[in-house]
Amino acid sequence: MAAKIKKGDYVVVISGSNKGQKGEVLKVSPKEQRVIVKGVKMVKRHMAPSQANPDGGIMQFEAPIHISNVAHIDPKDNTPTRVGFKTLKDGKKVRVTKKSGEVIDG
Repeated sequence: MAAKIKKGDYVVVISGSNKGQKGEVLKVSPKEQRVIVKGVKMVKRHMAPSQANPDGGIMQFEAPIHISNVAHIDPKDNTPTRVGFKTLKDGKKVRVTKKSGEVIDG
């Protein structure tokens, strides 16, 4: 299955408690069907001191969101859109937005 949402894409959350928030995809987990979006669904966790984090304390980071709850942002009019695929004349397969037909970089 081809990836419709990739790392570096700009997406908007379309459902859930974070609905309407926009951000860049930091990580995609295809097996779990989840994405991590920068600045969206921030959670706090109490962390014990470790070598990586010698102070410990309360850490804040982004939690994963199900991939069905995010939509790609159309670069033309900044609205949510679905993603399709198109084969160019040179044989290269690219992602395109369903709304405006714009080619998605990446």
